[in-house]
Amino acid sequence: MKAIVCEEFGPLEELQFKEVADPTPGKGQVLIRTQAAGVNYPDGLTVQGLYQVKPERPFTPGSEVAGEIVALGEGVNRFSVGDRVVTYCSGGYAELAVASEATCFALPEGMDAADACAMIIAWGTSHHALKQRANIQPGETLVVFGAAGATGTAAIQIGKVMGATVIAVCSSDAKKQIAKEQGADHVIGYDNLKDEVKALTGGKGADVVYDSVGGDAFKAASRFMAPDGRLLIIGFASGEIPQLPVNLTLVKEYSVVGVFWGNWTRRDPAAYLANMKELFGWYTDGKIKPLIEGRYPLADAAKVLDRVMNRGAVGKIALVP
Repeated sequence: MKAIVCEEFGPLEELQFKEVADPTPGKGQVLIRTQAAGVNYPDGLTVQGLYQVKPERPFTPGSEVAGEIVALGEGVNRFSVGDRVVTYCSGGYAELAVASEATCFALPEGMDAADACAMIIAWGTSHHALKQRANIQPGETLVVFGAAGATGTAAIQIGKVMGATVIAVCSSDAKKQIAKEQGADHVIGYDNLKDEVKALTGGKGADVVYDSVGGDAFKAASRFMAPDGRLLIIGFASGEIPQLPVNLTLVKEYSVVGVFWGNWTRRDPAAYLANMKELFGWYTDGKIKPLIEGRYPLADAAKVLDRVMNRGAVGKIALVP
């Protein structure tokens, strides 16, 4: 099969598109012929050796695969050959991928493979963040940084389904338009963040902030939180890990809440399963629809990752063998 291979940690352009041996499913595993592989910001960090988890080299990046099961390992009983599934696994940037039966979800009838990939990390993260970590309530105000990206567009739509008023924050007019189309109630830029959020909330501030950016955006958020607010730490796309002025959390009485979706899925698989069922249900009911920016050839993985790492992408991107 063809796959993207990272021989050693380093620049994205050193990734190789090459022929490798077909994988074989082991006990409790399935072999999936990839119809779409999701692209995520952490994929680029992993290739460069900058992520929390550092795999043994060489390795194939990618952790989301949707496609058709073509072989079963010993003991698999939930699925059959020919079933379409989506999974959270390793080695996703390839024509074939092996995944644990336990991490696979059957696709609703007619569901697009790229949409399915978006549901795993991007939508899974946003859903977990707003549901379990923020416990967001109807009528609360949600501010979303990086609102035109994959997790940002997910946070907008999920926030609306859960009854929040959504303020989307974007870096360009084009991205602001995307956020509006995703259902945001208000769309603003990063300049004068504190004053604009305060004005839009009648001086109260934000009940929940979804921060995947860090840097100056976080610094502003730390000053416009409402009492009992929850400032969600998703990531640091700006490249700057900010320092928290803890005196503000004391005076304003808000919480800073970490969100690490991957660890949570392993720690509480039952809640993870329930979340995914809810997301697929919303999708089937037409309440949500991932924004797929594009589907690109597997060979273009390095170019696509570069765009994602430099915040040039909007919505979700998929690689298609």
